[in-house]
Amino acid sequence: MTTQTLDVDGLTIAIGHASDADTEALAALWERAGLTRPWNDPHADIALARRGPHSTILVAREGGRIAGSAMVGHDGHRGWVYYLAVEPDLQGRGLGRALLRAVEDWLRARAIPKLMLLVRPDNEKVRGFYAAEGYLEEPRIVFSRRLDGN
Repeated sequence: MTTQTLDVDGLTIAIGHASDADTEALAALWERAGLTRPWNDPHADIALARRGPHSTILVAREGGRIAGSAMVGHDGHRGWVYYLAVEPDLQGRGLGRALLRAVEDWLRARAIPKLMLLVRPDNEKVRGFYAAEGYLEEPRIVFSRRLDGN
């Protein structure tokens, strides 16, 4: 994906891939957006997403600052999006939608047929956002196991 420039509600936004220099700003954005949890190190998540050929972090820039981000990856069949975040003072202006479209385009370019994401059940605002974007709530039970000792 090459950097694309969009007009989003009067803002000039450039969406491209994150660089090493973006790590601290991304971690800070995710904290401000309420996405971090004590058991997940955002720096480790950034490094992991950026090192593999099947994942990336897309960054929306407005002027000189990071205005939003989305981590995207795939397993060959399902794409996954994580850390879709928009600066709190820019939320509600269409930037999240623009990032979501960039994620979908990234996955389509790799012939991935389905996009999945996880939302905490009590996060009504985010559930409403994805429902408004045409995403369906799937009746699934998710099992997990920590492999890192946390």
